[in-house]
Amino acid sequence: MKIIKRNSSEEIFDGKKIINAVTKANNASEKKYLTNEQINDIAEYVEYKCGKLGRAVSVEEIQDMVEDQIMAKGAFPLARNYVKYRYNRSLIRRSNTTDNKILTLIECNNEEVKQENSNKNPAVNSVQRDYMAGEVSRDLTKRVLLPPDIIEAHENGIIHFHDTDYFAQHMHNCDLVNLDDMLQNGTVISETLIEKPHSFSTACNIATQIIAQVASNQYGGQSISLTHLAPFVQISREKIKREFLAELKEMNVIIDEQKVDEIVEERLKKEITKGVQTIQYQVVTLLTTNGQAPFVTVFMYLNEAKDEQQKKDLAMIIEETLRQRYTGVKNEKGVWVTPAFPKLVYVLEKDNITPDSKYWYLTELAAKCTAKRMVPDYISEKIMLQNKIDKNGEGHCYTCMGCRSFLTPYVDENGKPKYYGRFNQGVVTVNLVDIGLTAEKNMEKFWEVFDQRMELCHRALRCRHERLKGTLSDAAPILWQYGAISRLKKGEPIDKLLYGGYSTISLGYAGLWECVYSLIGKKLTEEDGKKLGIEIMKKLNEYCAKWKKEESIDYSIYGTPLESTTYKFAKSLQKRFGIIKGVTDKNYITNSYHVHVTEKINAFDKLKLEAEFQTLSPGGAISYVEVPNMQSNIEAVLKVIQFIYDNIMYAELNTKSDYCQVCGYDGEIEIVKDNDGKLIWECPNCGNKDQNKLNVARRTCGYIGTQFWNQGRTQEIKERVLHLSNSVLA
Repeated sequence: MKIIKRNSSEEIFDGKKIINAVTKANNASEKKYLTNEQINDIAEYVEYKCGKLGRAVSVEEIQDMVEDQIMAKGAFPLARNYVKYRYNRSLIRRSNTTDNKILTLIECNNEEVKQENSNKNPAVNSVQRDYMAGEVSRDLTKRVLLPPDIIEAHENGIIHFHDTDYFAQHMHNCDLVNLDDMLQNGTVISETLIEKPHSFSTACNIATQIIAQVASNQYGGQSISLTHLAPFVQISREKIKREFLAELKEMNVIIDEQKVDEIVEERLKKEITKGVQTIQYQVVTLLTTNGQAPFVTVFMYLNEAKDEQQKKDLAMIIEETLRQRYTGVKNEKGVWVTPAFPKLVYVLEKDNITPDSKYWYLTELAAKCTAKRMVPDYISEKIMLQNKIDKNGEGHCYTCMGCRSFLTPYVDENGKPKYYGRFNQGVVTVNLVDIGLTAEKNMEKFWEVFDQRMELCHRALRCRHERLKGTLSDAAPILWQYGAISRLKKGEPIDKLLYGGYSTISLGYAGLWECVYSLIGKKLTEEDGKKLGIEIMKKLNEYCAKWKKEESIDYSIYGTPLESTTYKFAKSLQKRFGIIKGVTDKNYITNSYHVHVTEKINAFDKLKLEAEFQTLSPGGAISYVEVPNMQSNIEAVLKVIQFIYDNIMYAELNTKSDYCQVCGYDGEIEIVKDNDGKLIWECPNCGNKDQNKLNVARRTCGYIGTQFWNQGRTQEIKERVLHLSNSVLA
């Protein structure tokens, strides 16, 4: 059994330390309040309680249990001395907490930091440097930048103030990169003018440099559209044709026009292959200043093309992108594996959704790619046009920023819709489960506490907004001056982009499933549970609408992709409320509105149900279905894809993509318990447990992780049930 020390490192539980501490306090008292036998009983009871929790327990939790047991023995003066001793020790520790955390992460002994981000390798210097800076930022944020009650609520798991490791800087969350503007009108990278490219491959190379620069100047996800690269296919076509005709003239060779066009198209396809390969490999191999590959999403939307020729060219780019992702990338052993990025989003539309549609072949290829590599994810143009309606009454289809954060519809001063070049200011998430348990099944009390928490979240979100106010465009020229977001002047504040709907700010929510169950003992899959869940979601939206109207800041509801925070929230709930069946008996809580991972429900019912909640989460959300290996049943994948088109705006299929470097096994790597009860990954073929010799890819929060996860998220992955029924698989 493991415990988490105050510096976040882990060590084996040792009951002797409890005996020694209580014995010292007992001996230091005026009289001995406890016998040795009673002290041993306390240590044994605490060990038993920790074992029942089924997770690593913090030192603070253990000391709380010790205090409770001292008082249970009637030794109240001793308990007071013990509390006083703890307080004095906390004052001493407070001065060097940050130092200790930095030292433990440098030595790769900080369990929380090690598995905070499943796409960062904590042993790498650049990652450690980012984490060190993050610890300093967290320290400043806690001591100076945020009000004490917000910090207290954050540390107690009542809310989560996201990305405190970046809050000291004037940085925003995520954005839709205006790649079209930057490629067509030029940009500046590292004080070097980059003019409009003269070929498709050059455009792809510039795009990857833009991606790297943007990633280094914000902390969330970014998205680009392949449509913005499509015009350069025609530029390359014309260039290749000119060069080929010049070759023929020089050789004094004459061939018919049709043959010329065929050869030009063959060469063009090679250039498209080269350009797409540049994006795939540079994104995978680049390390940004925060020590990871850029968190980039690539959008594939045929109807975004300006004309039929551009649509055909875009289709070629999409096809090559899917083919290369299907192949994967080689790991250090030379084996093809699944990369985490770029994330791919494929739009389902009339031209590609039925076997008789023109671009059905792309959807078939997308299905094969999903079955093998877990991407692309799918946006339904049909449903999105219904959900995203601007003030002109027009529906729009566009990509998320990163894994799930969606902008709200926006019309600029010229009455035109605008999405590229917009961004999100940041996120604060409310722990709905905590509100539910605090209410103790009393609905009147629930709404009272709910109102209080909304006020707390509102003030926390205002802190995020105020931190960005006054930021000068010079802070990130690639974003604010050279087109990724805007073309502001040097020295100009970004303030006008923070109001009127140009950017959004997100009220996140987590644990709707457990919240509803804690209140009425019903699941979201039951009619009464769904009814209450929808009522809660509507109330969240009402608050955002109220704040937006009063402040002209675009507050929006966001289905938080809890990664490490799912474990943090679960531990906080267990500490505050104990173990409650169906609510706090897991080391994780459910993301956003999702059906619980252990709930037996078929894929189509799950998507249909969650679509109702997704509509009420306009700031972002994604649904998924868990599936087995589907590479031999692409027809079933296509059935799910077609169902997504008709029923839900944004969804994905979760499969597995693993490899053992020791024995070459490429089936599912399993999760087992070690001798201390800790969940670890193991190859079922050879028993290899070395994470450094295992390639494991899982989607956890709308994006794929490849660097493993904390204990809470690992338990959640282990307990997932499949959503495809046998009838679909047949």
